[in-house]
Amino acid sequence: MKTLLIPIFALLLFASCSSVRVASDYDTSVNFNNYTTYAFFKPGIDKAEVSDLDKRRILRAIDANLSAKGLQKSETPSLLISFFTKAKERVDVYQNHYGWGGYWGWGWGHPWGGGTTVSKTTEGTLYIDIIDAKTNELIWQGIGTAPLSRNMEKKEAMIQEVVSKILERYPPK
Repeated sequence: MKTLLIPIFALLLFASCSSVRVASDYDTSVNFNNYTTYAFFKPGIDKAEVSDLDKRRILRAIDANLSAKGLQKSETPSLLISFFTKAKERVDVYQNHYGWGGYWGWGWGHPWGGGTTVSKTTEGTLYIDIIDAKTNELIWQGIGTAPLSRNMEKKEAMIQEVVSKILERYPPK
């Protein structure tokens, strides 16, 4: 029994290490098998509040993921792909009041040996919208949130990871 618990614990540990959180929503009346081609919706992408370099990184990642799913870029697409971004500062406060504390050595929670730690990170959220090209209606939306990095190599890898994790949910099952 113990030998079974170790691999399960390791799997849960590594699965929880990812700092990317994703969600998706879609129109349940749509048959996603009918869509085979796509194009990027330039007016929507132009409004995204992100640098042109990051826009290109995001577009390349979306393109690679959709191509891997068998969709093809087209001048007469069945789907239009757009995205937008948001950023916010996340503040985490941890209170570490631990120790033997108490007046006669009994109880937990006395402030000996503990303290408060505050950490701030900026999180970015990427929204990928998939729109029916004929009706111009949103049919699927994926959302991914992760900490932002100024390091170019980390940024490139994080964008690829976020886009990949979002598009794992497309098409809906």
